[in-house]
Amino acid sequence: MSGAGGEPGRGAGGGEPAVARSAAAVGTAGRHGAWGTTWLLLAFMLVNFADKAVLGLAGPDIMREFGISRQEFGAAQAAFFALFSVSALVVSALTRKVRTPVLLLGMALLWSVAQLPMVWAAAGFGTLVLTRVLLGAAEGPAAPVAVHHLHGWFGQRDRNLPTAVLMVGAAAGVAVAAPALSAVISGWGWRWAFGTVGVIGLVWAAVWRRYGSEGPLAPPVGGARGGEDAEVPEVPLRRVLLSGTFLTACAGSFAAYWLMSSKLTWLPDYLETVLGWDAHRAGLMVGAGAVANGVVLLVHGVVAQRAARRGRPGRLPAGAGAGVLLLLSAAAVTVFATAGADWLRVPMMFGPMALALPMMTVGQTAVARITPPAQRGVVLGAVVCVFALGGVLAPLVLGGIVDAGATAARGYENGWLFTAGLLAVAGALTTLFLRPERDAERLGVPETPPTGVPVAH
Repeated sequence: MSGAGGEPGRGAGGGEPAVARSAAAVGTAGRHGAWGTTWLLLAFMLVNFADKAVLGLAGPDIMREFGISRQEFGAAQAAFFALFSVSALVVSALTRKVRTPVLLLGMALLWSVAQLPMVWAAAGFGTLVLTRVLLGAAEGPAAPVAVHHLHGWFGQRDRNLPTAVLMVGAAAGVAVAAPALSAVISGWGWRWAFGTVGVIGLVWAAVWRRYGSEGPLAPPVGGARGGEDAEVPEVPLRRVLLSGTFLTACAGSFAAYWLMSSKLTWLPDYLETVLGWDAHRAGLMVGAGAVANGVVLLVHGVVAQRAARRGRPGRLPAGAGAGVLLLLSAAAVTVFATAGADWLRVPMMFGPMALALPMMTVGQTAVARITPPAQRGVVLGAVVCVFALGGVLAPLVLGGIVDAGATAARGYENGWLFTAGLLAVAGALTTLFLRPERDAERLGVPETPPTGVPVAH
């Protein structure tokens, strides 16, 4: 079966070996197609996280208009994740039957439509919760399917940087959304912020419908063998899911996603309620912090890619560096929570707290390393299914902790310290047990270099 656009190297027949055809296809497709796809998927993730950020940015206005507590608002935010994990797992499993360009288009259309009902003045708190559930179901598979699609364009040693660029969409989405949507909220009201991101999502879907296609290394759908997976046998999924690399990738990514979700939901309210900033200043600060997050992700991606291409062992075991970054992020969150002065607290938002975020890139590339290509979409979906629970729990738990505090300031301090402890535990586990090369060798999964030809072991 051929892929979109009739990419070579997708069938099992013919005299030329399938892997050799894949290698030729990479050269034919060129770097332009690979990086063009990367930029399209960066925009995909940018819209994805703008959709997530809009509720936090509109949070103070929504709580005032609907007369709800922080814990009730946290429940609305958590509703986004009601079907997020299940959808991530189910739709990722469909990558074996349905082409990824089709799945990505369907997700973009669904999450865009889910935003639009809140434009109507009659839409109340119940509508908000229902649309957030639909939005979460549509966005849950976004990251694993996008990463799986992107890895169809890049060999193993070339995947760190494009995967990091993809994850920058999370930071860029917030960086662009925070000031832009804050301006929309100030000028036209919070409801039009939902309408704005819905329309932008529809525009992306139209562009993807025209230009989106699979890469030459993408495994074919429908059970055929070819492309990157032509000579890589599948392994029992339980062996992958019980490996130290998979488990610690889930733990580290859970902690990083917890921090990301906490900041998306509660940072605007914290800056306004505890620090006394106005909504415009808070929006600018959240956006500026997101830019710093993107810089951290890009710098880490460049460094990791160069190290992978050199092929020489680093000073730390493979995977341990991400754990160290989680520990440093835990320290930064602790300072942010306990510092009594803004000159010490605010700088933590501009890079130090974001040191947890590269775990999102490392976790996915590590899991891709230990998984045969035909099973990659399913396993990446399983990672998201686990770590997305952080998105469910963080708004609820932190909202409850803040409401339980004697004051909002004390409640937020306790909530941030809880987050720091979670990051520290995950960082220690990741430092000790995330070992993708060791587990790939044990599972018999060869490395795929940039040419798409597996390395013999």
